[in-house]
Amino acid sequence: ADCRYTCHQECRSLIQLDCRRPGQCQSQLSPESTLRVPPCSQNVTQTVEEEKPEPPTIQEIKQKIEKYNAKVTNCLLMKLNDDGTYTGFIKVHLKLRRPVTVPAGIRPQSIYDALKEVNLAEMTDKRTSFYLPLDAIKQLHISSTTTVSEVIQGLLKKFMVVDNPQKFALFKEMRKDGQVLFQKLPLTEYPLYLRLLAGPDTNALSFVLKENETGEVEWDAFSIPELQNFLMILDKEEKDKIQQVHKKYERFKQRLQQTLKEARGKPG
Repeated sequence: ADCRYTCHQECRSLIQLDCRRPGQCQSQLSPESTLRVPPCSQNVTQTVEEEKPEPPTIQEIKQKIEKYNAKVTNCLLMKLNDDGTYTGFIKVHLKLRRPVTVPAGIRPQSIYDALKEVNLAEMTDKRTSFYLPLDAIKQLHISSTTTVSEVIQGLLKKFMVVDNPQKFALFKEMRKDGQVLFQKLPLTEYPLYLRLLAGPDTNALSFVLKENETGEVEWDAFSIPELQNFLMILDKEEKDKIQQVHKKYERFKQRLQQTLKEARGKPG
């Protein structure tokens, strides 16, 4: 109330206020404030307890699955098991801007390898890096007990990526009022349950695998070859950017010279 501090509702538990004049903190907040802070002492570190909804019953899950399957236009139906768990499919869009590390000289994983749980990445110590196709889509058959962490690890295994899973994060993509919104999912979240609640329409909800942007790059998590590869990629991107700038202004220069040439001898 004294400093007119304003924060987002979900950020409230993270805010610490060092009030210099505690005795004057009883005044009303300004009309522009979006959060009313209670009378403060020295620090405000309140934890907002969120009420967790009760888990749905088997009957409720059954009704949701029947409603979901009624909207499915392909064969990717959900199936309810006797123990109350259920299985289904999710599609994950790969939107990775950085190269991934894979074993060098290893053939793609076959169905036989997957059934036998053969880990081809352990057959060689040689590594190489390359870019995965931007916005590639991978379809996964998972259970209602499959967590976000397990989905990430499963995707990396399918593409034989040997990078640390902590470098990646799963996001849910939503479209609202013509805008595309991304929200990072916690590792303990269940993607299939989110899919069930949203329905089969991917425009309402889709899953995206991206780099785990934490704000600070943990360089210790990368090996020396990876760091050297990043330097090579950054050097190439820098040269490409310089070349694009040169071409842009070269075209501008040519148009300007052509305009001056055409204007010569003309009045005004």
